[in-house]
Amino acid sequence: MRTLIQNGLLVDPANRVQAPLNLLVEDGTVAAVTRERPQADEVIDAAGMIVAPGFVDLHMHEDPVGGDGAIETSIFNFMLRMGVTTAVGGNCGMNEHEPGDYLDIVDRDGAPVNVALLAGQAYFRQKAGATDKYRPATPGQRREEARGLAESLDRGCLGVSYGIRYSPGIDQAELEETAAVCRKQDKLIAAHIRDDAEAVFGALKELLDAGRELGLPVEVSHIGSMAGFGQMARFLAMVDEYRMNGLRVDCDCYPYYAFSTHLGSTPYDDGWMDRYGCGYDVVELCEGKYKGRRCTKEIFDEVRRDHPDCITVCHVMKPGDVDLALGHPSVMLASDGILNRGQGHPRAAGAFPRLIAQFVRTGKLTLHEAVAMMTSMPAEKLELKRKGRLNAGADADIVVFDLEKIQDRATFSAPTLAPEGITHVLIGGRIAMKDGRVAEDRLGRSVRK
Repeated sequence: MRTLIQNGLLVDPANRVQAPLNLLVEDGTVAAVTRERPQADEVIDAAGMIVAPGFVDLHMHEDPVGGDGAIETSIFNFMLRMGVTTAVGGNCGMNEHEPGDYLDIVDRDGAPVNVALLAGQAYFRQKAGATDKYRPATPGQRREEARGLAESLDRGCLGVSYGIRYSPGIDQAELEETAAVCRKQDKLIAAHIRDDAEAVFGALKELLDAGRELGLPVEVSHIGSMAGFGQMARFLAMVDEYRMNGLRVDCDCYPYYAFSTHLGSTPYDDGWMDRYGCGYDVVELCEGKYKGRRCTKEIFDEVRRDHPDCITVCHVMKPGDVDLALGHPSVMLASDGILNRGQGHPRAAGAFPRLIAQFVRTGKLTLHEAVAMMTSMPAEKLELKRKGRLNAGADADIVVFDLEKIQDRATFSAPTLAPEGITHVLIGGRIAMKDGRVAEDRLGRSVRK
């Protein structure tokens, strides 16, 4: 099957290309990039459109595995509709299932998008018996964690992720002993660091020092929700200092000014309002009988006690800090998408088109910069040499969109509305999504390293 995508503006930051070129796709790869119009079985007319590599989301939270052993695809469909062709789950230390087995299920059944995973330290911490998130693991538990993580890396996981904020009992010994399993294959460590707001600097130093000590690449997760309270300029300067002294460190951020987490999680432990300088009313509940309501003390206490897994949105981040992060050359886009029974933050369905609509069309970023943040930068960080690019021989994962019409539609009250302005998404050279509708939802395969 030969498919020709013609008449579009090809934007490929990995190859420093922005030009009117046609793509010929065959057998799942880009066969040729040309000004000509070779014969093809199918022709996609991209006149007036942008043709870009499929977006790579290096920080999202994967769908669970159901009782029948199949993946309950929900968020992956929303990823596809917003142009993501490769999604990386297993973030913040969490896995929904044994990660190597999860990747095998993706290969057995297919998925709406290509799926890669990080091995979640918290997942293996629980398996090792360290169930109290506030207490350090024992030496034996640390060894068992490291064993499970190492096996997952051998089965193709791209690195190890941490949710230190969610497991504050992690100490330096546990962090370094579990991260050390990445050294064999030079895989990365990624983390939701220990603290935020004014305490963010010590938390950042903890992670970066571990990466420097072990000689590993580091990814600092969703920095808008870590330093987006007046600390971002100092935070980025600290990251730059480590980069200039040899650490391979990068960051990611989503283009919203509110974060999302479960109400029973540690970010809402005692003292949270003092930390953010706010009241209960900044917390919006995303599900249950109070869905769409802002909290009072009574509602907050009731739901945290009775429904601690309730997804919330917390409207406390400073727009200027988030914009500053997204304009920094070492920061890439990631959705941090997570859904619970189809409810959650709109970033799961809107983050990628939102970057173009709110940052490119307003002049905060160039088109080339924004596409790089969504394609070549994450692919390079993850060392996915055939993703995030469209030169001959690359995987034919492609998104076609209208620069003037692309727009996120997901909102805090309707978080899964599909975006507009994306006409085609191809995975492995086949049309997976067309004009907002999923055409094939089993084209994705595991991505391993």
